[in-house]
Amino acid sequence: MSHVADPIIVGQQTLTIAQVAAVAAGASVQLNDQPAYVASIERGAQFIDSLLAEEGVVYGVTTGYGDSCTVAVNQALVAELPLHLTRFHGCGMGQHLSSAQARAVMVCRLNSLAQGKSGVSYALLQRLTELLNRNIVPLIPEEGSVGASGDLTPLSYLAAVLQGERQVLFNNEIQETAAVYQQLHITPLVLRPKEGLALMNGTAVMTALACLAYQRADYLARLCARITALASITLQGNSHHFDEILFNAKPHPGQMQVAKWIRDDLQHHQHPRNANRLQDRYSIRCAPHIIGVLVDAQPFMRQFIETELNSANDNPIVDAAGEHILHGGHFYGGHIAFVMDSLKNAVANLADLLDRQMALLMDPKFNNGLPANLSGSQGPRQVINHGFKAVQIGCSAWTAEALKLTMPASVFSRSTECHNQDKVSMGTIAARDALRVLTLTEQVASAALLAVSQGIRLRLRQAELSEQELSPSLSTLLNQLTAELPLVEEDRPLEQTLRDTLAKIQQAVWEVPQ
Repeated sequence: MSHVADPIIVGQQTLTIAQVAAVAAGASVQLNDQPAYVASIERGAQFIDSLLAEEGVVYGVTTGYGDSCTVAVNQALVAELPLHLTRFHGCGMGQHLSSAQARAVMVCRLNSLAQGKSGVSYALLQRLTELLNRNIVPLIPEEGSVGASGDLTPLSYLAAVLQGERQVLFNNEIQETAAVYQQLHITPLVLRPKEGLALMNGTAVMTALACLAYQRADYLARLCARITALASITLQGNSHHFDEILFNAKPHPGQMQVAKWIRDDLQHHQHPRNANRLQDRYSIRCAPHIIGVLVDAQPFMRQFIETELNSANDNPIVDAAGEHILHGGHFYGGHIAFVMDSLKNAVANLADLLDRQMALLMDPKFNNGLPANLSGSQGPRQVINHGFKAVQIGCSAWTAEALKLTMPASVFSRSTECHNQDKVSMGTIAARDALRVLTLTEQVASAALLAVSQGIRLRLRQAELSEQELSPSLSTLLNQLTAELPLVEEDRPLEQTLRDTLAKIQQAVWEVPQ
């Protein structure tokens, strides 16, 4: 686990998407310990205690859950209710969240509870912080949330771990929580009356995944702009398609930014390129318009995600200062669902864009004098070598799958839980879809990066391009890619090179425009 120098402070300021991503990657967390803040948190827990002492009716504290809210729970059983809530929700299925994703979930839930509107104790916030800093991460199944009442089933795995139950990821192994606690001398928490509900009844899973998806999409948009510049050079394209005067005529800010990234990489103002034809095909000429949709959507996506991240999103809301218990629907993940459905659409269009560029690069009818399939083979052996032919087929497969997953999850609401949860967000499914679309698109980008590096080296070998014509940023990237991928002359399996390149994209290693 990597660490940054300064811990991320929770309970003092709003968190950002980037900070959630930093915690996911291993950054430590520091909980606000100022006396006034601690007191503000404790007031909520004390207010719940006072209501119990007065035998007040509090949903999920002295009643059952959901449709069972009309079932009264007598005082003798109130203390057991949180344990039962976490246990009966222990029915998640599918793959498990990665350690990084689960850490993001933990900090998102911590930050929501740290708003002081959930009636939890400061000790609960401390324990969540401790687990993060000791990298004791709940093993959370991906499937089972309809996105309102929040992420109940996946978050039950976090609540259960706090109580010493189920399994955790610790020291890169799946271990029983009880065994890890015993080894580290950690005492399981006994959750206070509302704490089980407060932990589970919220949007932390979908919000965490949305934060990570946003970060990856932001990087991918910039990388696609750089790949487009390399593809334009490889295809001997016309740099005037990215001219500043042209884009001032249709001034979408993100679209203009993408055009500038490409224009700068092409050194258009210093060395404008004029192709033999006036107009390149759309996958080159319209790249700013395609990538720009995602870049222009990012401000509202960030606003939606970060507002959700810094909100109290459970039910009921506890107003200790005004002595109110407010029943509502803040667990509903509609904003995250909309962002993730929108993001996966915009990202899948990047896969489609790069797939079309790949098709141009491979085909001698369209690639302006490059060999078929970008094969580097020469002489008699040329007839048995096929270069990137199968890689381009793979790109089509990955793109098709990405496009198929763009069906919005948020419109597939289901009525569940005795028609109490009769309109739900499906935000977590949308977020999981978005992550899958991102992975598929990153795979296409991996192939495109390798293909354009091969194509440019073929241009250099054919003396149709000089290294001096490449901008410093493109030259640096090309040298890095050359080290990863020696020129493909004789056919060889490229799977491992693709996987290595994909890993570097997902780790944001390759330089991208800023």
